Amino acid sequence: MKLNILLPFLTLAILLACNTVQKAQSNTQDTTRPSFVTWDKKLIALGKVKKGEKRETFFEFTNTSGQDIKIDIVDACSCTKVDFPRGVIAPKGRGRLDVIFDSSEKEADETIGITIVFTNTDKAGNPVIESVEYSFELVK
Repeated sequence: MKLNILLPFLTLAILLACNTVQKAQSNTQDTTRPSFVTWDKKLIALGKVKKGEKRETFFEFTNTSGQDIKIDIVDACSCTKVDFPRGVIAPKGRGRLDVIFDSSEKEADETIGITIVFTNTDKAGNPVIESVEYSFELVK
């Protein structure tokens, strides 16, 4: 039973490790290929947030891969709720991650990462993984 609880976390750890290898490999590959998705912004500064306050924001992206894409998993801190498109996004189609941040359990300023794992894979068979971030300055 404990394995069933840990399996999603182990899967995510493997996916993140694959992304590290993928990024290292992509640094030596042809940089003329289009990006998988293009984000309107990859970092959002929420500014000052009072402890206990909830903030909403969003990240928009465009499918620049030339193929249908689909998000499989979105992972973030427990303080972050993310709603994401569940269906297929066609080439040149747009998608949006709606984010709600709850500062109730936070004790200090922080930058929170959101990891997006797609069902699509690269040429080596690794899942395509993207990430975005938001930051805040905690006011008590």
